[in-house]
Amino acid sequence: MKWTDLLAAEVEYTYGCTQKLIDLVDEDSFGWKPDTGDNWMTTGQLLMHITDACGSTFKAFVTGDWGVPEGVDTSDVPMEELLLSAERMPTIGSIDEAKKLLAEDKALALKMIEEVGEDRLENDPAPAPWDPIEVRLGHRLLGMIGHLTQHKAQLFYYLKLQGKPVNTMHLWGM
Repeated sequence: MKWTDLLAAEVEYTYGCTQKLIDLVDEDSFGWKPDTGDNWMTTGQLLMHITDACGSTFKAFVTGDWGVPEGVDTSDVPMEELLLSAERMPTIGSIDEAKKLLAEDKALALKMIEEVGEDRLENDPAPAPWDPIEVRLGHRLLGMIGHLTQHKAQLFYYLKLQGKPVNTMHLWGM
């Protein structure tokens, strides 16, 4: 299987499952978060994060534009500035906004897969601001789909902890 086929199939599947879980969220639960431990996102913050989990990062890896001002070396930026704590993360305004942003992020991810091509996916190194280890671009993009998958599972457990009647079938989009 080619990188482009694998990545596009994973994007389609993962975003589809995620969309179905978002459909189960109540807007009045946006402020909810687990009450034990610390650094938990609220449901609204999690939804906002999910809607920006792949497409924009795909674009950054493909184009090299991370939105960092010229002359700034991210290796000099403390990790807590690169990866915001939950308290500093933005929240979503509505379910409709979450659905719109998720669809836009998916479209951007698919566009980047189409534009980048097999050769670059197979051969280009792709260090990340948070991980300088050079892996192939295709592998890095697959990892970003894994990032969305992790947060999809987090949303599933949030729904479960909120008393929603979800089960394994919901987690896998069935």
